[in-house]
Amino acid sequence: MKVEEFDYNLPERLIAQKPLPERDESRLMVLNPQENTIEENIFNNLKEYLEPGDMIIMNNSRVIPARLYGAKVPTGTEIELLLLNELSEGRWEVLVRPGRRAKKGVKINFEDVLEAEVVEYTDFGGRIVEFSWDQENYDFEEVLNKLGEMPLPPYIHEKLDDPERYQTVYSQKRGSAAAPTAGLHFTDRLLEELQEYGIILDYITLHVGLGTFRPVKSEEIEDHEMHEEYAEISADTAEKIKEVKAKGNKVVAVGTTVTRTLESAAQDSQLSEYKGWTDIFIYPGYQFKVIDSLITNFHLPKSTLLMLVSALAGKEFILKAYKRAVEEEFRFFSLGDAMLILNRKED
Repeated sequence: MKVEEFDYNLPERLIAQKPLPERDESRLMVLNPQENTIEENIFNNLKEYLEPGDMIIMNNSRVIPARLYGAKVPTGTEIELLLLNELSEGRWEVLVRPGRRAKKGVKINFEDVLEAEVVEYTDFGGRIVEFSWDQENYDFEEVLNKLGEMPLPPYIHEKLDDPERYQTVYSQKRGSAAAPTAGLHFTDRLLEELQEYGIILDYITLHVGLGTFRPVKSEEIEDHEMHEEYAEISADTAEKIKEVKAKGNKVVAVGTTVTRTLESAAQDSQLSEYKGWTDIFIYPGYQFKVIDSLITNFHLPKSTLLMLVSALAGKEFILKAYKRAVEEEFRFFSLGDAMLILNRKED
């Protein structure tokens, strides 16, 4: 299947640069692939499409200030690091810009508080670095909070007035290089309302890294390799999901990261506890084992995320919905509006 098949035209003015004043007042496009219908609503009316006993599963990963600006030793040349995965204490997988300046053995200084040494290259063009700092007086999290910046996507050109708007209200476990943005639409008030209505809420963890936003450079999507990201689903959550499905209720994933985690945990056709790395790549032809419905944002053209939602709802139907979203001037990407895919497409 050609990557070009997942392209669409998007006016730059529709790329959201700032979040709305209220998280849950974003627009919601509702797709029902089985009935071939598209309708529009507001996100805080989400429960209109759910039944008591349905289960919403969210990603509780928290974004870290993963972007660091430093100077090459001894030349002082500027180098930028984006932290992706913590491999062990002080040892990280990173992206470097510009990469040509970060050869093996290079040292990078960050305001005389932190130093990184490039120790290995990675298969995807990144680096493995080892950090050193005053460990007697500070832990790495404190240093990162002092030096790091929130790693907003490159298509967002304005700084956020409140960095917490790039975190979900339920974020807990630090480790992501980007927000699981489908969850940005939820408020504490809406979550409470859903629970009172009888919706079961639960959480998994996937620390968002390169696998989520790495561009597809191959012509055929089958040739693309996802980068590994760390994911967890507890045994208790797995059991709750099985109970919900046994009763005939829906499992609603909030975002592609939740989808990939749940589907990774069910690769042996039996959903179970999962702790480990996943590089699952979901595209049309994939047979879903866990999720029934999906809450997501509008994704970049030719991205693995667009391919995943196309697997769930059908490529032609998704592209039809995106065309309508452009015509109706929905807000796109991380800080934009939401989409609810109600029922996965049945073959």
